[in-house]
Amino acid sequence: MGYVFEFSDAAGYDAWFEKARNRYVFDLEIRLLAEMLSPASGSRLLDIGCGTGKSLEALLNLDCHNLQVTGIDPSQYMLDIAKQRLGNRADLYRGFAEDLPFEDNAFDHALLFTTLEFTEKPAKAIEEACRVAKDRVFIVALNRYAPMNIVNIIKAWFTSSTISRARCFSVWELKQIVFDILGRVPISWRTTPQFPWVRGRIPLFFEKRFLVQKSPFGATIGMAISPVPKFRIRPMSLKIKKTGQCKPVTGFAREKKEETYEDAYF
Repeated sequence: MGYVFEFSDAAGYDAWFEKARNRYVFDLEIRLLAEMLSPASGSRLLDIGCGTGKSLEALLNLDCHNLQVTGIDPSQYMLDIAKQRLGNRADLYRGFAEDLPFEDNAFDHALLFTTLEFTEKPAKAIEEACRVAKDRVFIVALNRYAPMNIVNIIKAWFTSSTISRARCFSVWELKQIVFDILGRVPISWRTTPQFPWVRGRIPLFFEKRFLVQKSPFGATIGMAISPVPKFRIRPMSLKIKKTGQCKPVTGFAREKKEETYEDAYF
């Protein structure tokens, strides 16, 4: 169990998106998520640490039709706002990332959208996400080496804010955690934005370039994980024919030999 958002945190979380720069960063993160995850129509997706439902709302607005989304979060205050935002378009549950109340392979995809930063055991949260998702797990995490995040962390030393409770990660740290849990499974990663303090058509043009997104210093890390397939063993019924349904097989050498002996005896 990590940090659970309180009422003031929940209200401040939504207010954060009112700033134009923050909306710009969020749109780039969702764009990266859509490109790397690319969920098919009808896919089942779990948003672990869904918060106020902003990421779920963005996913539902994608071109994927009939996307079945589920959200889980430990904060009831965040879930109340998510319920108002999403209505009946998503199933919402209260729970922790380290102990998900779902069966193995219950979803096609699992999403950790700026969730690991506030968990007590990030490795356990990733392990649980890989357990419930059969196709892909996608992580969106704050980059430890991004200039913008370094500035925010320094500011948090002098003021009390939500970011002061967050733990940032690096690309290499996330990869090592995943490899420790699953072995050398397929992983792809990118980062965005590279220029969070400027907006416009020219910066956006460069932000969309693949080579630019391979920089390890972008503000947010997007990492797609393909877990090893999991199989369940279940008992299978065998059909056994009853005795006497088939005629005995004749014509074996032993049977002929026995018949010869009988003829010779009599």
